[in-house]
Amino acid sequence: MLVHLLVLSTALAAANSGKHGGVEVPEFGEPITNLTVPIGRDATFKCIVVNLGNYRVGWVKADTKAIQAIHDHVITHNHRVSVSHSDHSTWYLHIKNVQEEDRGQYMCQINTDPMKSQMGFLEVVIPPDFVPEETSGDTMVPEGGTARVSCKARGIPPPRVMWKREDGQEIVVRDHTGAKSKVLSYQGEVLKLTKISRSEMGTYLCIASNSVPPSVSKRIHISVHFHPVIQVPNQLVGAPLGTDVTLECYVESSPKSINYWVKDPGELIIPSEHHEMTVRQKSMFEAEMSMTIKNIRREDLGSYICVAKNSLGDVESKIRLYEIPGNDRHVFQYPDERTTSDDEYGTEVYDDDDVSNDNEKSNRVPDRANKWYANDGKVIVTGSNNANIITATIVLTTTFIRLVKLLI
Repeated sequence: MLVHLLVLSTALAAANSGKHGGVEVPEFGEPITNLTVPIGRDATFKCIVVNLGNYRVGWVKADTKAIQAIHDHVITHNHRVSVSHSDHSTWYLHIKNVQEEDRGQYMCQINTDPMKSQMGFLEVVIPPDFVPEETSGDTMVPEGGTARVSCKARGIPPPRVMWKREDGQEIVVRDHTGAKSKVLSYQGEVLKLTKISRSEMGTYLCIASNSVPPSVSKRIHISVHFHPVIQVPNQLVGAPLGTDVTLECYVESSPKSINYWVKDPGELIIPSEHHEMTVRQKSMFEAEMSMTIKNIRREDLGSYICVAKNSLGDVESKIRLYEIPGNDRHVFQYPDERTTSDDEYGTEVYDDDDVSNDNEKSNRVPDRANKWYANDGKVIVTGSNNANIITATIVLTTTFIRLVKLLI
C-alpha cells in the first residue's frame, strides 16, 4: 500500500535533487479546510505553502494511496480531477461532479526531507430520495379497518421521515393500548391508522429531509370505503300549487355513488325544465343532491325517493310533497283576545274552510311538515311575539284537527 507514496516521494526528490543548499525550508501557511459537498457538485481543496522555492507539491488520496497530481501534472486517470496554483504559494486540487467514491481524506505533500504533509476530508452528502420498492402507493381500506403506509428514504446523512395531511387536518394515531391522540405531524417511516373512519380519508404527505436540499415528498391517498348513507333534512314538505319547491338529500359514500330521483312508486325522474337537479360535492365523500320542482301541479304531489348506489350497496330515502292552501288567509279570534293582523306580527294564516270541500285531494296531509310555504313560494317565518306564537299554535291545531277528520 505504501508503494504509491514511495513513488511520489522519489519523483519529488528527483525533481529537486541538488537544490537544498542555502534554500529556506518551506512550510504550510494554514491547515486544509475540510469540505462537505452534495453529490454532483464541484469540490476544491486549497493548500497554502510558504517559501516553496524549487520544491514540489503533490496530492494523494490518503485512503487509497492513489497519487492525484505532482506539481502541474495530473497523475490519476480520473478525468474529473485537475490542479492549478497561484504564485507558487496557493495550490488547488479540483474535483468536478463529485461522486460517492470521491469521499475520503486528501493529502497535500511537499517533497522535503523528511516529507511534509497535511490532510483535508471530503464528505459527499446526498439529498434524500425514496426507495420505490419500499414506499407505498395509494391505499384503499374499509371503514373500521387498518391502513398501513410506509415511506423508505435513502440519503447521506440518513433522512428523517415525517407525515402530514395535505389538507392541514390532524392525524389520528393510536398507541398499543388503543388510546387515541391527534397530531399535526407524525415522525417515522411507517404510518399506521387503526379503526380508520371516513373523516380520516384523504391525501397524506410523506416528507423526507436530511439537511441536504432539496427535501422530497410523496403524496399517498388513503381511500376509506363504506356503504352509502342518506340524510334527509325535511321528510315532509308542503307548498301551494303554482310555486317552486326544492327537495334535498345529503349523501355520504365512498367510492362515490350514483345519485338519482324516483317518483313513487318507481318512475325515474329525468332532468327537465320542470325538474331541475343538481349534485354538489361537499367533500371527498359528502354530496348534496337537490331537485327543484317548478310551478307545482297537482300531479306533482306525492312521494319522491332519492337513491344513492355504489359498489358496496345502495340506499334510498323518501320525501313527501303535499299541498298547503295558498289563497285566503284567516286569523281566528278568541274571547277576550283582540284580533292580530299580519302586519303586526308578520304571520300568515290560511283559511282551513278551503279544505272542507276537497275530499278527492289524497296528497294533502295535515300541516305538520318541516317546511311551510306562503302563496308566493317563500317559507313562512313566525314572529317572536308570545301572542303571535299562541295564535299560530291555535290555528295550526285547529287546521290539523279538521284535516285529520277530512282524511279519515
